[in-house]
Amino acid sequence: MSSKSAPSESLLDELQTTLAHGTVARRVETLRRVTDLFINGAVDYSDQQIGLFDDVFQCLMEHIETSAKALLANRLALIDTAPPHTIRALAFDDLIEVAAPVLSRSERLDDDALIETARNKSQAHLMAISTRRVLSGAVTDVLVLRGNDEVIHSTVNNPGAEFSERGFTRLIDRAEGDDNLATCVAMRPTIPRHLYLKLLAKASVTVRERLQAANPHQAGEVPTAVREATWLARSAPSAITRETAIAHALVKSLYEDGRLDEFQVAAFAEAGKFDEANAAIAALAKVSLSVAENMMLETRAEGVMILAKVSGMSWSTVKAIINMRDDLSRMEPTDLQACKDTYERLRPSTAQQVLRFHRMQQIAAPAA
Repeated sequence: MSSKSAPSESLLDELQTTLAHGTVARRVETLRRVTDLFINGAVDYSDQQIGLFDDVFQCLMEHIETSAKALLANRLALIDTAPPHTIRALAFDDLIEVAAPVLSRSERLDDDALIETARNKSQAHLMAISTRRVLSGAVTDVLVLRGNDEVIHSTVNNPGAEFSERGFTRLIDRAEGDDNLATCVAMRPTIPRHLYLKLLAKASVTVRERLQAANPHQAGEVPTAVREATWLARSAPSAITRETAIAHALVKSLYEDGRLDEFQVAAFAEAGKFDEANAAIAALAKVSLSVAENMMLETRAEGVMILAKVSGMSWSTVKAIINMRDDLSRMEPTDLQACKDTYERLRPSTAQQVLRFHRMQQIAAPAA
């Protein structure tokens, strides 16, 4: 160590004596002095020097009382160059008064450490993590999965928290019957459109009124989104009716008899028969009903165009499907000319690649 950062001779002697046969009180006092020494020169230490402090801290932490560990955690939590193994040991301490300062504030903890803690420690540990300045989607996935109501609300109200699509999906499930949580989730700026609609389809009048009040300049968007959400909800697995089942059986029969083609798809679309059109395009594109349905119900028309291109359909059939979507959802009419230009440029090989991605997403979702 440099002369600035090197412990004094007396401190080295004291450290050696303390580690050999010092009392708990002696360890605490030495720990305080070593902590002072580290903090005073932290910005100048090399990785090797920090590693030396790391070893010393961990030795001194053995057999000391909780209050001393908690004090150490508070002092090191705000130091960006704090010894990493010491920080990790403090974060994994079962006592929350020791772990909380580090879990909530230390930049030394990476996502792997936070995830491991969130998976294995108490709700109090999860609560501390939920208050961090920044939370990645990987970390919030675990908080949403394991957290109690208090942890969930804290995480959703954290402006620095990111959420994956899987995390948002779980939050929507958790928000049923909880108007406060539903409102907070709906107001997250990064919530995917289709999940926002799913939430609205389940939301109470209170939630919808709160969303309109919170964004007066977008108040007109909520009723439109509710109509769109209602359309989405009608095709959810739990909403499949006897009529839908009959429609699926009809299309299956046509397909097995070799009588299903794009002209039949266009006829279904022009008649406003969504269930039949959806099942038909799923069969021709050789995808499951759920994959086709998710793509058909996307807010924009790209999913329809991918399925149609893979099936070799003409623009006139695609146009009929898009018009059916617009009529059923009561959304703003789609820009057909822009869609036509996109469809004509779209290569079948590109469509196949995108479709493979959708299939993989569908397979991965239940496993996740």
